[in-house]
Amino acid sequence: MSQLSEVARLRLNPRRVFYGWWLVGVSGSVMVISSTPVFHAMGLWFVALEHTFGWTRTQLSLAFAFTRIEGGILGPIEGILVDKFGTRRLVLIGMIITGIGWILFSQIQDVSIFGWVFRDLWTFYLIYMIIALGQGLGSWLPLMTMLNNWFIRHRAKAMGFSNSVSRIGTLVLIPAIAWAIDPKFDRLGWQTTVVIIGVIVLVVIFPLTRLIRDRPEDYGLLPDGDKPDDQAVEQAERRQRSRVQDTDPEFTLRQALMTPAFWLISVGHGFTSMILIAMMAHLAPMMDDRGYSLQTSAFVITAYTAVSMLFQIVGGFIGDRVPKRYALFVFTWIQASGVFLLTFGTASLPVAYGFALLFGIGFGGRNPLTVSIRGEYFGRKSFGKIMGISQVPMNILLLAAPVVAGIVRDNTGEYTIAFAVLAGLNMLGGLLFLLARPPKLK
Repeated sequence: MSQLSEVARLRLNPRRVFYGWWLVGVSGSVMVISSTPVFHAMGLWFVALEHTFGWTRTQLSLAFAFTRIEGGILGPIEGILVDKFGTRRLVLIGMIITGIGWILFSQIQDVSIFGWVFRDLWTFYLIYMIIALGQGLGSWLPLMTMLNNWFIRHRAKAMGFSNSVSRIGTLVLIPAIAWAIDPKFDRLGWQTTVVIIGVIVLVVIFPLTRLIRDRPEDYGLLPDGDKPDDQAVEQAERRQRSRVQDTDPEFTLRQALMTPAFWLISVGHGFTSMILIAMMAHLAPMMDDRGYSLQTSAFVITAYTAVSMLFQIVGGFIGDRVPKRYALFVFTWIQASGVFLLTFGTASLPVAYGFALLFGIGFGGRNPLTVSIRGEYFGRKSFGKIMGISQVPMNILLLAAPVVAGIVRDNTGEYTIAFAVLAGLNMLGGLLFLLARPPKLK
C-alpha cells in the first residue's frame, strides 16, 4: 500500500482527530522558537545591548528597520517559494538559518566573513538580519499558508488556536530571557543566552518539520475534516493529488491586486502593526527609563501575552461567526486604547497592567483575523503569493515605527509623542479594515 493511501486510511478513521488540528499545535510550536526571541523579546535585547555597548535607542531600532527592508524585498519571494516548494521545506531551511544566526549573535564584537571583519553595531545589524531572514522564511508566512490550506469554515479558529499555542511558550520564554540577561545581575548574560536559544532551535526543528503536511488533498482529505467520497480518495491515490472544490473564491495574484480590499487590508494591517512593533522594541526600554527592572518589564510583556493568548481563541471564534472586518475594527480600537492609557496615564504599575489588559485583548483578538480575512476573500490557490506581496506595503510602514519612536525618545527624552501618533494610526488602520468589503471574483 502506498504511503499516501496509508495516510488517507488513518486520517479517515472517524475515531481519529482531523490532522489539521495537530498542525495547529505544530505551527504554534514552531512560532514559539522562531518569533518569541526575535520579536517579543526585542526590547529585552535592546536594554541588555544598551547597557553593554552604550548604543542609543535610534541605533538599536535601526536593526529592526533593516529587517523590514529585507522583509519587504523578500516577502514576495517567500510567498512564491511557499506556494512552489511547500511549508515543510521552507520551515526547515528558515529555522536552520535562524539557529545559526543566534549562535553568531554571541560573537557580535568581532565576526570575520570572507576576510571582512565586522565589529559591534554593524555586526549586530548584519546578524539580526540573518536571524530575521530565517524567521521570515520559516515561520509566519509558510505556517499560515499551511493552515489556510487545511481549514475553510474553521480558518479563523485554527489560526487563533495556533497563535495561542505560541503565546504559551512566550509566557515562559520572556521571563526566562529577562532573568538570564538582566544587566543588573550577574547571571547567564546575553551572549550565553543566545547560544542556548540557537542550539535549541537547531535541535527541535528537525522533529517538528517531520510532522508538517502542506495540503489535505495530498492525503485524500478535505479542509476542515470533511469526509471525501470514495471517488475523491481514489483520485488522490491515483494522481497523488486531488483538487477538491471548496467554498472559497480562487483569486490569482493579479486579480487580488486589482481589488480595493487587498490594499485596504494590507495598509490597515501595517497601521495596526506599527504600534505593536514599536511596543516590542521600546516597552522594556521605556519602563527602564521609569526605573523599573528588566524583570518587571518582562512581567508586563508576559501579562499582555497571556491576555492575547486567550483572545486569539476568542477572536478566532468571533471571526468565524461575524464579518471579520467588523471584528477587526473593534479589536484594533481596543488595542489603540491600551496604548493611549500607557502614554497619558500615570507612570505606575496599575496603569502598565491596565495597558497590558487592553493591548492584549486588542492584539490577540485581531491577530488571527488579519490573516484569515485574506484567505476568506482571496482563497487558497495563490494565498502564499498574495500574502507575500501584501507584506511590501506593510513592511514599509513597519520599518518606520521603531526608528521614529527611538528618534523621538533620543531627542525629547520620552515616548509620548511617538506612541500617541502610532496609536492614532492604529485607529486609522481599524477604519481601513472596516472599509474592506469582500471582493467579487470576475
